[in-house]
Amino acid sequence: MGLSSRSAVAIHALTMLARWDDRSLTSAEIAESLASNPVLVRRILGSLRDADLVVSTEGRGGGWSLARAAREITLYDAYIAVEAGPVLSRHPHPPSAECEVGRNMQALLEAEFRDAERAMEERLGRTTIADLARRVLACEREVALRNS
Repeated sequence: MGLSSRSAVAIHALTMLARWDDRSLTSAEIAESLASNPVLVRRILGSLRDADLVVSTEGRGGGWSLARAAREITLYDAYIAVEAGPVLSRHPHPPSAECEVGRNMQALLEAEFRDAERAMEERLGRTTIADLARRVLACEREVALRNS
C-alpha cells in the first residue's frame, strides 16, 4: 500500500492540539487549518484516539485534546496510529523465476525496503509533537520580525 496523506493529517492535528493545549479543539477547527473536510479529520482523530494519543469530550466546550504531553508523542507514534502496511510497495505478484533479475529482485528489494523503512521509523521517532509546535512558533516569530 504506500504512504498516504493520513500521517500528514494526523501530525498536523496533533501539532494543533499541542499548540492550543489549554483548550479542546473541534474537528471543524482542525479541518479549517488543514483546508480539509471535518469528516476526514474525525476519522483520523478516531485512529489517534484508538492509539491513546488523543481524547475527546462531548457536549458544550467539548472537542479533542492530547491524551498525554506533546513531548511524549513522536511522529512515529502518529504514523503507526494511522498507516497500515509498509511504506514502500512490494511487487504486486511474484516475478518470473525464469529471469535472473526476476528470480532475485524480490528478496533484494525486500532487504533494501526494510532497511529504508527502519531508517524512516527511527527518524520519525526522534521528533516529538512538542518539537513541531516549538518550530511552528519559531516560524511565526520570524515572519513577525520580517513584517515589522
